[in-house]
Amino acid sequence: MERSLQLANWSIDQDFILLGLSASKDIRDGLFVIFLTLYLLILLENMLVIYLIISHCELLHKPMYFFLGNLSCLEMCYVSVTMPTLLVGLRSSPYHMSFSFCMAQLFLFISLIGTKCTLLASMAYDRYVAICRPLHYSLIMRPQVCWGLSLFSWVGGLLVSVIKTTCIASMSYCGPNVLNHFFCDVSPLLNLSCTHVALTELIDFISAIVIFCGSLLIALASYVAIGRVLLQMPSAAASHKALSTCASHLLVMGLFYSVVLFMYSRPSHVKSTDLNKVLSVIYTVATPMCSPIIYCLRNREVHAVLKRTPCLC
Repeated sequence: MERSLQLANWSIDQDFILLGLSASKDIRDGLFVIFLTLYLLILLENMLVIYLIISHCELLHKPMYFFLGNLSCLEMCYVSVTMPTLLVGLRSSPYHMSFSFCMAQLFLFISLIGTKCTLLASMAYDRYVAICRPLHYSLIMRPQVCWGLSLFSWVGGLLVSVIKTTCIASMSYCGPNVLNHFFCDVSPLLNLSCTHVALTELIDFISAIVIFCGSLLIALASYVAIGRVLLQMPSAAASHKALSTCASHLLVMGLFYSVVLFMYSRPSHVKSTDLNKVLSVIYTVATPMCSPIIYCLRNREVHAVLKRTPCLC
């Protein structure tokens, strides 16, 4: 028992060494400019979406835009958790990160990724009600329900993060604390622990089932019901119009879930590799950048709002 406490206290006093994306100085300089530009673009895109929704609430008053505003706020927080350490690593790799800062980053990251999963499931449910139960849409998706689903998404991600981060922070790290990653993630940290991690891996796996797979099943069930309704529509034009309202969400959800499930729904003790870093870039950078574009590109209501905004014309 005393040995475990000594190891835990020693771990807290240690730093982690993050290797970042690339070891080549020339490549790092080019990547720094690219990712800094992408980071600023992501913030600008999502701030624009939030501004349009808030300033034109009389036009963008549907529950879909309420959830989209939540998603944009989430994306800005989400990318701001991982992108700064990615950029720092590109300027000085490898670089040191304190144990406390690493656990704080891990806590925020798990919380936000869990929130995004449940929020995407809520948006799928919104599309299900809009297409399968249109006459009851305003009653079912009333403001109280929308706020409840949003609050559940944020609180659910927070609770899961508390449990997982507490388990990982309580483990002992005997060194060398070298993370082959650009931020503090679950799998690389498990690989560094010198204590038995079976319980932590089990908790990690169960939470992945509950949050990732649970929200994915809800989203898939919603779209299976939508598909049945679309097949029963007598008009191909009506079916195509209904499907077009789901296409953006399906694309964003498919990209995000496919990468996240591959990365995290595994109970095994998986080593961090360059492939994991590439996949992490996809869902920490690519999806936050693409989401506002995908959702707004073919949206007539957003186009109308943009035309009514003088500074954006």
